[in-house]
Amino acid sequence: MSADVLERPGAASAARASADVRRRLRGIRPGLVVAWIVIAVAIAWALVPWLFTGQDPLAGVPADKLQAPSAAHLFGTDAIGRDLFTRVVHGAVHSLSGAFVAVTVGLVGGTLLGVLAGSLGGAVDAVVMRLVDVLLAIPGLLLALSIIILLGFGTVNAAIAVGVGSIAAFARLSRSEVVRVRQADYVEAAIGSGARLHTVLFRHVLPNSLTSVVGLAALQFGTAILAISTLGFLGYGAPPPTPEWGLLIAEGRNYVATSWWLTVLPGLVVVAVVLSANRISHALGRTR
Repeated sequence: MSADVLERPGAASAARASADVRRRLRGIRPGLVVAWIVIAVAIAWALVPWLFTGQDPLAGVPADKLQAPSAAHLFGTDAIGRDLFTRVVHGAVHSLSGAFVAVTVGLVGGTLLGVLAGSLGGAVDAVVMRLVDVLLAIPGLLLALSIIILLGFGTVNAAIAVGVGSIAAFARLSRSEVVRVRQADYVEAAIGSGARLHTVLFRHVLPNSLTSVVGLAALQFGTAILAISTLGFLGYGAPPPTPEWGLLIAEGRNYVATSWWLTVLPGLVVVAVVLSANRISHALGRTR
């Protein structure tokens, strides 16, 4: 047998491997990769801020006040000489944890209502969906402000208020997914075989109806960051001198004409994180 014949299987395998690598590289979306990097950096800021900056976010040097961005101060300094980059990094934990609380409240409450409405139907479905319609009819910011007035100021209370406002969206989506999955043949077969309702829900309905809900949770994560930052900007979030992102933007609005970096740079961080969360949610939605 010639050497050429012996080499053909190896050459064919190498060609198939090369084609597979090229196919995978074509499937990689640069925008999605950048979005994951941005979210990863923001989470790292929240978990290990000391790895990115060694300065105190609350203490400043008055002699260094209102300095423009430089190598010594990447985002410049504020009106009392505090390093703005340090405050943005340490503020990630407040904004991201608040968004996580808001998404958790909306996800748990909305999914529970949607599953009850979609699985029980009848009067329960009618009552739950009318409640959802009422929540959807109230502007989100107005509803959040009303709840904050009842609960009090603070990042956690603002997060709960934002989460309550997102319950309706989760409830509508989870109900529609539960109704769709319940009509599947394997679910009808499980019910017909005598399985209890809660068994069918946990074994068949929920695992096959939560994919789109997870995509909505990723979308709501970005929306919650924006909403909590808005409430912080209005003064309903964390109290000063807490380095929360919305409060940082609010503190710099009096210096827009002379010190643009106080509002622009924290604002760009918020925009980048929100857009990245939205990009990830769209990718999760396409993989359903």
